[in-house]
Parts: sequence; C-alpha cells; structure tokens
Amino acid sequence: MQNSEAMALSAALLAVAGGLTQRINEGVIARGFEGVRPAHGFAFARLAPDGATVTDLAVHLGVTKQAASQLVDELVRKGYAERRPHPEDARARLVVLTERGWACTRAAEEAAAEAVREWSDLLGEREVRSLREQLLRIAPHGPLKPAW
Repeated sequence: MQNSEAMALSAALLAVAGGLTQRINEGVIARGFEGVRPAHGFAFARLAPDGATVTDLAVHLGVTKQAASQLVDELVRKGYAERRPHPEDARARLVVLTERGWACTRAAEEAAAEAVREWSDLLGEREVRSLREQLLRIAPHGPLKPAW
C-alpha cells in the first residue's frame, strides 16, 4: 500500500470514529441526558459493569489521576456515578454508575445501534458484518481511549 493510500485509509477510519462518537453523544443528549460529553462515555465504558478506582479510570482514559478525579467529581455531581467503599481495599474508593448512569449507557447503546443501522442501509448488512469482523482482527486490545 502506498503512503497516500495509507493516509487516506487512516483519515477515513478517524472520520468514521469521530462521526460515530459525535452521533452517539448527540443521541444520548436527544434522549434527555444533558451535560454529557464523549469523555463521559469513555469513562462509563470502564465503570460498567463492576466499577473502578480513579486510578483504574485514569489508566483507561490515558489521563493523570488528577484529571480522572475531576471527571469523577463531575459525574458524581451530575448524578451519573457515586463513590463507594472498595470491597477489597479499605484505602480505595470504588466509582460505580448510578441508575441514571446505567440509563445513559443504555441510551448510548441505542444511539450506536441507530448509527450502525444507517451503515447497513448504505453498505448492506453482510458488508457491515464483514467490516466488524475485519476491524476486530486489527483493533488493539485494551481500553478504548478518547482522542483528546
């Protein structure tokens, strides 16, 4: 593959990822969850299903512990998460989603499904399944990190 082809593919993948992130965020807001932004969704992905410490969240997001702590403060203030005693470490606090946080997560799943259905309308269901399989083969393992 030529450098120009590689750059075109890279740009297309980044545009799709950015567009999908925006569509999910817009869908969440349209479903009544105000005050959320994509960074919250990336945090929700780590907090579900069993919660996480601020340190775990910082690693997941690729940010400092202080930045993750500020994000958690914001999520708690908005009613999407709460801090609980850690069941295995008396020194740590576990951050878990509240019912509002879980509802927001379900809204994000619905918005993602809508966006992907549009891809199926355009490309066909078979092509979208193939795309998913191919991307899963090359996708890095580990946390989903937002592009800041």
